[in-house]
Amino acid sequence: MIGGLGPLEMFVLVGVFFILFGAERLPKMANALGRSKGEFQKGLADTTRAVDPSKMIEDLDAGGRTAEQRLFERAKAVGIDPAGMEVSEIEKKVEALESLESDE
Repeated sequence: MIGGLGPLEMFVLVGVFFILFGAERLPKMANALGRSKGEFQKGLADTTRAVDPSKMIEDLDAGGRTAEQRLFERAKAVGIDPAGMEVSEIEKKVEALESLESDE
């Protein structure tokens, strides 16, 4: 028994599907259903495989902020307004000011 259905109920359901969809469309629908299930399983496997534990720990330590957001916070901490500046320029200035502060 599948899902509480007996053989008679299954036979009636299959008969109703053949009447509604026809003998030609029913195998095509089953094939499409199988393919979509396969694609779903493939996508699910890809997403679970893509998780890198070291990257996940780094992201958790960052508090959900991107590398640019952390750089902007560092820039503001040393007194630089990062608005309108290139990321590489901000990074150079922040590193220079942080090294000056650590030397003092």
